[in-house]
Amino acid sequence: MSSTTQVSRSGRRWRGSIVLGAVTVAALVSACSGAASGPNSGSGDAAAAPAADAKLTLTVYSKFADREYNVVTAGLNKLKAKFPNIEIKHEGQQDDDKITQSIRGGNPPDVAISFFTDNLGAWCSTGSFQDLKPYIDRDKIDLTQIPDAVRSYTEFQGKRCAMPLLADVYGFYYNKDMFAAKGITSPPKTTSELFEATKKLTEFNPDGSIKVAGFLPSMPFYANMAQYWAPNFGASYLGPDGQSHLADSPEWKAMFDFQKQLVDFYGGHAKVEQFKAGLGEEYSADHGFQRGKLAMMIDGEYRTAFIKDQAPELKFGTAAPPVLDSKPDRYGGAFTTGTIIAIPKGAKNPGAAWELIKQVTLDTATLVDLSNGLKNVPSTKAALTDPKLEVNPEFKTFLDLYNGGKLLPNPSTPIGDAHLKAVNDFAEKWQAGNIPDMVAGLKQVDAQINDELAQKRAGG
Repeated sequence: MSSTTQVSRSGRRWRGSIVLGAVTVAALVSACSGAASGPNSGSGDAAAAPAADAKLTLTVYSKFADREYNVVTAGLNKLKAKFPNIEIKHEGQQDDDKITQSIRGGNPPDVAISFFTDNLGAWCSTGSFQDLKPYIDRDKIDLTQIPDAVRSYTEFQGKRCAMPLLADVYGFYYNKDMFAAKGITSPPKTTSELFEATKKLTEFNPDGSIKVAGFLPSMPFYANMAQYWAPNFGASYLGPDGQSHLADSPEWKAMFDFQKQLVDFYGGHAKVEQFKAGLGEEYSADHGFQRGKLAMMIDGEYRTAFIKDQAPELKFGTAAPPVLDSKPDRYGGAFTTGTIIAIPKGAKNPGAAWELIKQVTLDTATLVDLSNGLKNVPSTKAALTDPKLEVNPEFKTFLDLYNGGKLLPNPSTPIGDAHLKAVNDFAEKWQAGNIPDMVAGLKQVDAQINDELAQKRAGG
């Protein structure tokens, strides 16, 4: 897989959406009021499926590019087996802002593919993506073939306005040669074991600077994001009342205590930052893990393809992420997110659009081909066990995590990813030693998130 392509896909899960988030959420509100209304505006009964010989063109927006664009285009064109006269016009490199602008202007695509699941709450709550329930009910779709966590990030407050198109799962990577050299026989299962392994695997230069880091605590950096760590600690963002509750959560406190423990072990924030500055870009061949500068890390399943392409000699293993010692039942769980696909408000051919969505999200053969081409996890249980799915031991870890019943996604909120940005901003300041009182700092984060939620709920 090319690094340029993956920067636009898997690397987008948090950092890309923060760039778009504020613009997109604001634009979605105006899109709701500014988009065209009428029979295809997003409410009412399901639009009829096209006739078998119907001639029309379905326009699809996505952010796929380069080789991945070709893989996805081939998957979309599988609809022609059932509807040979339907043409698919797949326009790649279209981000969420472009999708929003097209809806607001009354000229949306028939199908929208988004990498930013954290924007789903805004898409759903504004009506910018059509409710798919009428189609699902009419066609008697069994959604239980999709894991609960994945179903949850494609709906908002009971409204299903998208379907999952492949998934990302975040697991644990470790360097087998480094493990063997230090006499470590198995990947750590708890944070205590992770810390002990980190101490054994870390190497310092004569001047005290870091030569090899066992496990890097920096946030945000590479796949070190608060939301990717949170499931391993059993930490959640919102309480039953829908309010942020980080300051009252022992799990969040444990997570940030562990981060500080690692920073202190390395000799402080300055030394960690000095080491981090010498590491390669996340999707380049100079990635720290791929170049033997990191012994262990959290990352998505897509990293297996990067290693095969960019560091084929690297001997590595994958496992479930280590969990907080007091949460042993969480072992075998992981964070999940993924690509979503939907019918925008005002789509010209919603009935045909739904047929396309069914094809690429529910047809096993199509999902397997997409997974083999993109090296993401197929999003239905049937596709996970299909004999044509290409699986090696390292990739199988992520399939097992996906199908293990312990996945946790981000909560869908009407404020997009604002809550995620707030927590990661806190993590960055905390590790730098700029927040003397953790609880007081987390209370400020809670207040910020709850204020934004209140404004959005009030229609702000």
